[in-house]
Amino acid sequence: MYAKFHSIGAYVPSKVLSNEDLEKMVETSNEWILKRTGIKERRIAGDNEVTSDMATKASKIAIERAGLEVTDIDLVVCTTVTPDYFNMPATACIISDKLGIKNVQAFDISAACSGFVYALSIAKAFVESGMKKHVLIVGAEKFSSIVDYTDRSTCILFGDGAGAAVISATNDKSEAFIDVHASADGSYADFLVTPAPGSIHPVSQKVIDEGLNFVQMKGNETFKLAVKTLTKDVKNILAKNAINSEDIPHFIPHQANYRIIKAVGDALKMREDQVVVTVHKYGNTSAASIPMAINDIYESGRLKKGELMLLDTFGGGLTWASALLPFAGETL
Repeated sequence: MYAKFHSIGAYVPSKVLSNEDLEKMVETSNEWILKRTGIKERRIAGDNEVTSDMATKASKIAIERAGLEVTDIDLVVCTTVTPDYFNMPATACIISDKLGIKNVQAFDISAACSGFVYALSIAKAFVESGMKKHVLIVGAEKFSSIVDYTDRSTCILFGDGAGAAVISATNDKSEAFIDVHASADGSYADFLVTPAPGSIHPVSQKVIDEGLNFVQMKGNETFKLAVKTLTKDVKNILAKNAINSEDIPHFIPHQANYRIIKAVGDALKMREDQVVVTVHKYGNTSAASIPMAINDIYESGRLKKGELMLLDTFGGGLTWASALLPFAGETL
């Protein structure tokens, strides 16, 4: 029994927050943001639109494209750092309810921007063990809910959105995942952190006054480590599986910063047509980043059944992960 990447779906909010909009909010400029990040705009969820709403919309598309009914799904895994509720219930449970999935295992994982590839590794294990047949994995973020829009170092980076995929069982080895790597190093935990609320900083007036409920980031340090780690991880997974970088039709890195994407792509000697870039229109959507990027090339007709995808991501924790797998869904 093998696991296959059966389908993809995504949802982006309608509201656009452009660089020009941010110029009116903080001391920054369109030129500076573009030069430093490559981001032109990002999507922002509505006030009454929560993480599970976006996740549910993406999930419905993925399930439909897989040719399945909600009753076929036997596991739901949501990866997010902006859950509907602080600690319980899991957003996966809310998504299941909104989809009409009953009496099925559902849980969240927290691996920040690496979450979707982490979820892929979990789905692969459940399917290959024979425990599950159709696993719904969802990366969804309302990052605008934890961004301080007076902090120009972070508010320019992040956006909202959701991406979902169905991972299914198959007997056809040509459809199967090739490999998934996932790792972490908690000694760098302070590079990217939301300090509160938590057991270290429970909810208090101090938390609100000091803005500890907003994301904080050591930008320069994170940038340098991301380029080094992402490049090394991709080289390792390619070497382990005896695949050359020039033979990868779709290199889909986490969409955090165009300079990181270009530095890693150049280090791997990737051609421009191999590298998928969506950061300019969505910004960094954390756990939703990679599935949203996959969906982008799928809906544009660039991603065909059987074509190999190389996923590569890096996020708070610090966490990082990579995956080699063919797209086993039907072409639009």
